[in-house]
Amino acid sequence: MRGHEQSSIPLYKSQPPAWLPKAHSAGELGYPGFYPPHSGQEEDILSESNIKNGFVLPPSVQMETFSAQSTVTESLHGQDTISKLEELMNEVFARRLHQIPSIPLSTFRVPSRVTLNDTKRQAWFADLANPDVPLNKLGKSVPHGAKGHDLLDLLHSNNIAIPRAVWFLRVFGANETAGLRNRPSYNPTQYSVEWAGVVTGYMKKQLADIALPSAPRPGMNIKQTFKGVLADTGTRDRWISRFTYCLKLLRAFYKEGLVDRRTFLVWVVHQMGICNLAQAGFIARIADEYLEGMMSSRPLTRPFVEACVSKLSEIGSSASREFLVDTEGLLKAILQRFCLALPDAFVSPRMWATHSSLLLAVLTENIMDQTFDGQNPSEIHQVLIRNVADIQRRNEAMLFYNLPPLASDRLGSSVLDIKLLNSISRTTDINSISFFSDSILDDPKHKLDMLLTWSITPLQFGDHRPFAAITLIRNWRQRAGERALRREDRSPDEFIQDQLFNWLDSSEVAGDPKNTRAVALLFGKLIQRELFSYGSYIQRLIARGEPGLSFNDAVESRHRLFLRWISLSEPSQLNQRKVTLYGVRARDTPEEGTERQMRKEIRAVMPQLFEGGPEPLLKSPDALFRQCKTFVSSPLYEQVRTLKLWLLPILEKSISSISVIDNVLKSYCIAVELMAETKCFRSILNLTLCLLEHASTTDSLNTAIDTLRRFHTLWSCMDVVGSIVTSLQTAHQIWKSKGMQTRVLLVLLKELDDNRFLSAQARDQLNAEISYYSMTLQPVIVGHPEPVPSVLPEILLLAGDYEEDAPSTLANGLWIKYRMSFDWAWKVWDNTIASLRQIPLMVPDTEGRRGCALRYATFLRHVDHLLPTGLDDHVLGWFLGPGKSEVVNLTADVWDIVTLLLLGLVVHGALKTTTIMTGLVYPAWQCASSSVELPLQQMEVFLAAANNLVQGLLLRGEGSSGIMPPCDLFDVQRLQTRKQDVYCEPHFPALVSNIPILVSLENNERIPEHLRTELKAIRHSLYEDDNFRQGTFRNLDALREAFEQAMQLKENTSPEVGDRTMAALRMIFSEAPDEDIEISSWPEKSSFLSPWMISATTIQLQFFLKQMERSINKESHAYDTACMTLDKLTSVIFDHTLSSDEACFVTQMTQGVGSAVAGKIINNGLRFLTGVLRDPSSDTGTSLARAGESFRILIYVAEPLRQESAQLPVLDPDVQDMFFSTLCSKFASIEEATHNPDAMTVDRTDFTQEVVLLARFLQFDLSFEGAWTASTTESSRKLCASLYRLTLLFASGNTFDPIAYPLLLDTLYYLIDEAPTSTKMNAFDPFINYPDITPSDFAPDIPFHYLTQLRSLLPHLPAVSSVADLASCHRDASGKLVQDAPVVNRPWEWIENLGEPSVPEERFREGEDRVKYQVKNSGSISLDTFGARMTGEGIITSKYDDERIEANMRMFEDGLSADNVFKRDWRETRLTVEIEGMALTAGRKAGMSGSQELGPRVVSPGASSSRIGKSPARSSLHRSTNSTRSGSVEIIDVDSVSSSTMRKGVKRKAATSDDEVIIVDGPSKGGSSSSKKSKPKPKARKR
Repeated sequence: MRGHEQSSIPLYKSQPPAWLPKAHSAGELGYPGFYPPHSGQEEDILSESNIKNGFVLPPSVQMETFSAQSTVTESLHGQDTISKLEELMNEVFARRLHQIPSIPLSTFRVPSRVTLNDTKRQAWFADLANPDVPLNKLGKSVPHGAKGHDLLDLLHSNNIAIPRAVWFLRVFGANETAGLRNRPSYNPTQYSVEWAGVVTGYMKKQLADIALPSAPRPGMNIKQTFKGVLADTGTRDRWISRFTYCLKLLRAFYKEGLVDRRTFLVWVVHQMGICNLAQAGFIARIADEYLEGMMSSRPLTRPFVEACVSKLSEIGSSASREFLVDTEGLLKAILQRFCLALPDAFVSPRMWATHSSLLLAVLTENIMDQTFDGQNPSEIHQVLIRNVADIQRRNEAMLFYNLPPLASDRLGSSVLDIKLLNSISRTTDINSISFFSDSILDDPKHKLDMLLTWSITPLQFGDHRPFAAITLIRNWRQRAGERALRREDRSPDEFIQDQLFNWLDSSEVAGDPKNTRAVALLFGKLIQRELFSYGSYIQRLIARGEPGLSFNDAVESRHRLFLRWISLSEPSQLNQRKVTLYGVRARDTPEEGTERQMRKEIRAVMPQLFEGGPEPLLKSPDALFRQCKTFVSSPLYEQVRTLKLWLLPILEKSISSISVIDNVLKSYCIAVELMAETKCFRSILNLTLCLLEHASTTDSLNTAIDTLRRFHTLWSCMDVVGSIVTSLQTAHQIWKSKGMQTRVLLVLLKELDDNRFLSAQARDQLNAEISYYSMTLQPVIVGHPEPVPSVLPEILLLAGDYEEDAPSTLANGLWIKYRMSFDWAWKVWDNTIASLRQIPLMVPDTEGRRGCALRYATFLRHVDHLLPTGLDDHVLGWFLGPGKSEVVNLTADVWDIVTLLLLGLVVHGALKTTTIMTGLVYPAWQCASSSVELPLQQMEVFLAAANNLVQGLLLRGEGSSGIMPPCDLFDVQRLQTRKQDVYCEPHFPALVSNIPILVSLENNERIPEHLRTELKAIRHSLYEDDNFRQGTFRNLDALREAFEQAMQLKENTSPEVGDRTMAALRMIFSEAPDEDIEISSWPEKSSFLSPWMISATTIQLQFFLKQMERSINKESHAYDTACMTLDKLTSVIFDHTLSSDEACFVTQMTQGVGSAVAGKIINNGLRFLTGVLRDPSSDTGTSLARAGESFRILIYVAEPLRQESAQLPVLDPDVQDMFFSTLCSKFASIEEATHNPDAMTVDRTDFTQEVVLLARFLQFDLSFEGAWTASTTESSRKLCASLYRLTLLFASGNTFDPIAYPLLLDTLYYLIDEAPTSTKMNAFDPFINYPDITPSDFAPDIPFHYLTQLRSLLPHLPAVSSVADLASCHRDASGKLVQDAPVVNRPWEWIENLGEPSVPEERFREGEDRVKYQVKNSGSISLDTFGARMTGEGIITSKYDDERIEANMRMFEDGLSADNVFKRDWRETRLTVEIEGMALTAGRKAGMSGSQELGPRVVSPGASSSRIGKSPARSSLHRSTNSTRSGSVEIIDVDSVSSSTMRKGVKRKAATSDDEVIIVDGPSKGGSSSSKKSKPKPKARKR
């Protein structure tokens, strides 16, 4: 039995460890280090030797002490040793590679679809929703059934987790595309596009449920009810749950590319543009989450930005804005992020023109704190501000906003200079005018020529001009002289002398005989001021041999007249003149006889002064000049000598010596008139100051003051106002010392001083005296003064009181009684008018009535003297108040009296002329032209009275035969003084504004013919007045505004009225009343382009164009005529070769016209540009210059219309097609020329200028309505491609141009944005107009900023992260790596791993065969895709707790691929810590005693690697805390404690990182193997 059991027990056979490999894969060499006992082994043989001596192995070699070191060393020193070793290692690696198996074929299979019944399908989805059911259980097959929206609803209803739902949908899509993968045209991402449509459609369907209530319709009494999906709690929760689930799915789809990113983002952009405000909040949040995807693509960002801006604009005007605060804030944040990331998205002229103010407000708002967390908000805001400024600049440049002022280099500066000179008035400080600039860039020659010509040309007006020119030259010479003195430079006197001579010698204006008097006057004053040397002038003429200077010469020189006319005073100059003109031997000259005759005529008109014959009757200046014919017709030389050297001393002596000064006043007035005629204003000033000094009566003082007021502008230009103020101050002190005060003297003194000349003390004293004077005449009391009754009967009684002092007595009585009341003068005037209305009933004859009017005039003059500020303000207030209705009802008889009264008061200075014009004349004209119906007779009387007043105040140049003022020359002079105010600011604009009213009255058939004739005569007389024309050129803007308003008011009238208004405007600037401007003759009329008339001509032609505008818009009977005239005008403009000045003039002329006229001009201009660009015979530079000048005209014509884009004209389709096709062909030809290297080197500047000009043409063309026709739409694609390639050309290389590149790029943006985007089925595609671009187009040297801009035009979005920057590659025959196409994302084929075991290495044993590191190719992406291959190595994953086994396992690995030196060094230098220290203690004992009994052996993991070498890091792990070997040991462990150590019972917290430090106490000094621990003795560490 026992034997049977023993025989049945199998023999034990030792097996090697599972981890131990065979010594050889083919030969049976066993296992290394494994020698199990077996029968028959030598150790078991009991031989005598073995028994006696033990088992001893024989030596392997006969000489055990033999060493092969010398042999090996000798072999290593051989020459072929390295080569043999290399061959050996190569053979080793080759055999190793040959034995490594290849990657197995892929075993992945897509789960198939099966059809299940409802129960099983529901159970399957329930398992899918259950996270405890692994997917590898469900992954064998998936149910087939629901699709599209139903499938998404099914996933949501089962509440399936997002990762599991994505797996299911990926498997679903993989089955859908399985049948298409073998087709040649298969696109792996096509199903992503289709699935994006499904998902976006699903979201759109949900967003459609968010509707807004419709606005109630007016007029419909229908009760509307609205119930939104979010209004009810139940439906809101369901909607939110489904929408949230859809968004979660979308995040996964978008990340992995299951939905096509471009399709999805295009849908987001489109939805933002078409959604309502309620949906905008959801769309904005979706866009905010996926904003990064579209930030790098301008085709997406530009329309999205425009949609956001539109939504913000809609929110701003919405009544529910308070509920959309979050949406508004989010949209603003999105726009700012786009502005930071891609500012080019905002470069869209049309969007900027519509929403510029909103964009500026949004983009500059500081919301950084809420949006950009973790970054410096102030720095980001500064970047934002800079980007916004750049966006604004680029958009406004393409919209042609902020154009530079219209002025050519020559003509423009001249026009500005003339405008400055014409602005000189009586209030101007001549010393403050900087006509001559001190800058070295300005040309003083041109300035001086301009100033001299302005002072004498008949195209300008005003006697002050020569004196202003002389003062400006004097001031400039003084500044230049001081500067030359400081710099030790040459004095400017020589320069001024030369320039004055050159101008006198060569100027056409100076050579005109009509201007000889003006030239003589100018140079006479220049010689007098020592600005021009008369002696040097004559010397230069003689030195150059000027023929014809003497009257004895047959040939006459132009300088003979100048020498004959220029006035002189120095004896030496007189002698030079006489010798030059008449020769050395001449004794008597013709001038002497002329002077005697002139003196005789003057004596005849001044009998009071010379005690001659009877006093002549002088009613006007013309009457005086008729009696002094010789004086008036004589040259200026004789006139000045007679007045200055003869008459002036006599008058000054008479004024200073005569006792009764009033006797010489008439002679004074006549002398002033003669001096004014000869422009001897310096003599007038001297004579007037003499009269002011010796004035002893009120009449003489008023006469002097009237003269000073009359020539106030002259005194300002002569820079003598300071001396006049001094004389007035002296006269005031004289009169004050006599106990007399006069208001006119104080007012003039304060007016002329204007805080410039008097000292502060004197000015304060003057103000105090004026205040005292006012208080004296009108005391201020506390309380209420005695009221003035409305009716003052004593004023009516004055009509019957013929006493001489009755007016003054009445005035004094009323003043004494009512002086404390502020309205007593107003009541007096009101009662005076009421009394005048009674005079025709009281006095039957005209002379008696006028006598009464004179008494009332005398009475009101006394009242004026008793008022602190005069009567004028009270009368004006009455006219503009209740008097407005009273004057309308006055009869003709009353008006005769009132006219005499008013004229008398104006003559004596009690009333101002402007008061009568503003209070009576202008209202009369306006009343007659208005629609207010008045009785015809009443209107005739009122209008006739106003006409009489205008003629008496402004136009009548001679005295009347009766008592109606003005009666004589002296009244006429006073009126000359009074009417100056009408032509100066601020009253002149009122006069000009009534000129169109006069024109309408002249053409009003309701007005009688004789009144219309009077009105026309008044208007013509005003035009002929130099004061009126001077005021016109000083106030051209006021004239333009007046006629603009008039033309607007006459839009609904007949065209004839507009024509007559235009004729009236042209007549203001014409020399003859009937002169008209013919458009076709304009280029030949150089006078219109002169700087003197260009501004006036511009105004005329602008109004002409506006008149054409009205004719075209109304389509009246003049429509065809207007169109023909406009075509004629535009042909004149564009068919002629325009100079720069002419182009500037035409630009000014056409600026501000209406849309219809501008459309005509622009269409004809584009037609002209088309012809210029198509002309092959013209030179490129010439054609570019001509086209550029014409293009500038078109720019400025359209500029005013761009403020409101709705007013931009529509382009003619034929013109647009031709122009656009020409641009396309030009760009194409330029692009072709770039392929020729020679084309880029020759005329590089012209080439760039041509490209820039064509780009500006295109920008201009795209801004108009009608720019897109069928032809232009078709051509735009090619033009986009040409522009893109030209942009690339100027972005880098030798053709790099920092000006042309951004201009072309912005033009490309403009063209793309404006081109129609219509596609088949009207699908929204923002990429449709963009050119086909690939990254390979970009040159490597393109600047980074430019490269970023160009990359934003790419039609493809960045790839998903799984395939980003990946590409396929292969090795060619030489072994070089060749890159192939980029890796295409296959999101529907790359299905997730379901968790099935995929062991990268597996060791198993089948009999004696072992397979090492078997790899399974079971993933959805085959390992062949990555070029994977077996390395024969693996990652060691030890299943054993013994670290020695792991170390032994690693010993049998190659470690070429899976390991490296650093990892191996780190691993092998780690030391497992023995907490008890037993191993360390045992080792110490063995070393000290040499005992063979080591006790229990503890092997650390590092022991197996000790033969490899010890790392320096290992020695740092143990540091003794004492200098001796005794004491505790501090161990720093940077690894986690191994599991084997933990099993020995050591309680320790598991280490979590290599940074932990564990201090373990070692055994005591005399310790044994006892487990008892000794406490370490604490000891301080040495420092």
